Amino acid sequence: MGQELDCRILYQKRSLSGRAHLETDHLLFRGEERIKVLFKELTSVKASAGVLRLEFPGGPAEFELGAAAEKWAHKILHPPSRLDKLGVKRGLSARLIGDLDPGFAVELMSVGVSTAKGKQDLLFFAAERTAHLAKLVNFVGELKPAGALWVIYPKGVPAIREVQVIEAGRAAGLKDVKVASFSSTHTGLKFVIPVAVR
Repeated sequence: MGQELDCRILYQKRSLSGRAHLETDHLLFRGEERIKVLFKELTSVKASAGVLRLEFPGGPAEFELGAAAEKWAHKILHPPSRLDKLGVKRGLSARLIGDLDPGFAVELMSVGVSTAKGKQDLLFFAAERTAHLAKLVNFVGELKPAGALWVIYPKGVPAIREVQVIEAGRAAGLKDVKVASFSSTHTGLKFVIPVAVR
């Protein structure tokens, strides 16, 4: 989600000032103290009068977010699906390249994504090691002008790093525009054809 706001929080009978960051699976507060609230540990989420109240082990915490309190509560209670995060919509075409989670193909079919031959709206490429990234240049011609190439790679392993994925995409003439969690073990980095060369 990647939203952030300056705010005050009431936490363990203390008032703290800092910045709250709303992410896909947690809320992070950085200020006089660092507090990370995992959504999977929440027992209650409520918003009223501009205050987001979260109950969790070690809590509760009240975030003074103003008009954003109810929006953040809704996003915490209704997180985006994997397909939402990857920009997958009914009617788009997609191709899967490499060893991707088998359940992902089922998810794509469930929303009516086509797998017809020809140029694609979305390409999903599994890269387990840096050496696999040399193939990126081969996929540019398979994208529709406004299409996107998602490179799906393992999180936190020495065999492949985010900076290497970014460099390979740029070397292939693409622009990196978004990062999203693909699974508990893999990250997705989205590339598009720069507008000037479409």
